[in-house]
Amino acid sequence: MKNQNKSNSSRKDKNIYNKSSHSQNNSNISKSSKKNNHFKNKEYYRLNNESGRNLKLTKSRNSPSNSKLYSANKNSENYRDSKNKKNFEDWIWGKHSVFEALKSERAINRIWCTSEIFSSEKFFLLLKDLKSKGVLIEEVSWNRISQLTFGAAHQGVAIQLAFTNTISLRKLIDLSKANSSHPIIVALDGITDPHNVGAIVRSAEAFNCKGIIIPQRRSAGLTGTVAKVAAGALEHIPVSRVVNLNKALDELKNNGFLVIGLSGDSKKNISEFNEKSPIVVVVGAEDKGISLLTQKNCDFLLRIPIRGKTSSLNASVAAAISLFHLTTR
Repeated sequence: MKNQNKSNSSRKDKNIYNKSSHSQNNSNISKSSKKNNHFKNKEYYRLNNESGRNLKLTKSRNSPSNSKLYSANKNSENYRDSKNKKNFEDWIWGKHSVFEALKSERAINRIWCTSEIFSSEKFFLLLKDLKSKGVLIEEVSWNRISQLTFGAAHQGVAIQLAFTNTISLRKLIDLSKANSSHPIIVALDGITDPHNVGAIVRSAEAFNCKGIIIPQRRSAGLTGTVAKVAAGALEHIPVSRVVNLNKALDELKNNGFLVIGLSGDSKKNISEFNEKSPIVVVVGAEDKGISLLTQKNCDFLLRIPIRGKTSSLNASVAAAISLFHLTTR
């Protein structure tokens, strides 16, 4: 009887031991899973920070699924690839570097700065002068500049250099009339593709146009891509970057220029145009064309006749065809 009681007690002890060990194992597994979840959450947060997305962790204590972690890894790799592919050769950031570049009067395409930088005593006059000359200056947040520079130590300011300096509209008008009795100037309206801008510059110089007008906004700047596509033409044709295209057209009209807009909806064929005077040819983007306000500012709207089934031409092709017609009248 005593032996039986002993065996029963030993079984109970074993059961108690097994239960305690099982619960201990469970607690260990729970702790390890919590650690793993914590690690995965931290890893997920880090990867999303790297990919530049402001994602917040969910309130749930459970870790993200494997598919989400894979997606985060994928986004992180894409981020690094895009950073490597982006060309920063014509970019400068940091207060001292930018200030010296601005003082040296280097050609500037675009400037991004915080409101503190723009209003600071050191930068205000320089930036105000550049803005009046047609350089696009954007007051943006610190985070926006961090996105553009992929997290570089920018100190609130970054600039993109231009391939060549621009001149004022007044100077362009004087130069064009000094060299020709019937000069042709090309104005771009809303062409943001640098390849199109470069091709138009190349055609304009080839057909002996006297200058290019590019608006400050809604247009590609004179970047390295534009210069490359232009194949050296930017070295031989002056460019004026204006704050407001329609005001620039008004000034050209006051100086004896006729403003011609290229429009596929016009009833007048470009081959029927025979006016002999200084001309401004306005070329719009191929998807939107010339803006309605600019169309109202044109003296003539001309179309290039198309005989095939294609509904429209590439902007640079349309510019080349129109310049050929206008220079061989």
